[in-house]
Amino acid sequence: MTSASPTGASFAPLATLTPHGYARARRALMRRDPMLGALIRRVGPCGLADRQRTDHLSALVGAIVSQQLSTKAAATIFGRFVALFEHQPLGASAIDAQSDQALRGVGLSGQKVGYLRDLCARLADGRLVLEDLEMLPDELVIERLTSVKGFGRWTAEMFLMFRLHRPDVLPADDLGIVNAVQKVYRLRKRPDATRILKLGEKWRPYRSVACWYLWQSLKS
Repeated sequence: MTSASPTGASFAPLATLTPHGYARARRALMRRDPMLGALIRRVGPCGLADRQRTDHLSALVGAIVSQQLSTKAAATIFGRFVALFEHQPLGASAIDAQSDQALRGVGLSGQKVGYLRDLCARLADGRLVLEDLEMLPDELVIERLTSVKGFGRWTAEMFLMFRLHRPDVLPADDLGIVNAVQKVYRLRKRPDATRILKLGEKWRPYRSVACWYLWQSLKS
């Protein structure tokens, strides 16, 4: 079954992970990869769906806010940002109506204000349609998001994993994944992206879930 996007194009809805799907992915990964399986048994159920914003725009704004900040600092600034819209819905036009002074006043740098302006401009003129992202293939989502100033591939991959619940994303250049793979697989040298992608072939089509467990290994 296909559906029409706000731009008039038709896309087939893409598979996303449901709670049952996360459990199925966990079992499959334990069967295919004994070393990862030991980590999965130790950690327990996957919590990949737990950390996300309430809507696509909030998730993208949160990605801009959090750049080069600690989790605590980012949460504080994002909270101040949201408070600007206490009496109106958070939308691109409402964000764009805020003055630079107001946005800087909540703790955003001038560069991040510029990123927000570019995001809002693309939403306003239709170059970026958030509803379309749900039905685009992963690489097209990455292409659309990385056209926004301040968004790199890593940011787009995190959106795919945590917001769209796409099952098969592997951010091979993520420093946490690099360190986790070295730790879990007891490698003498840090693996490069090529080695991580090769290792990740056995995790398909659940590489997102594998990554979540790898990140958890760094907490212990």
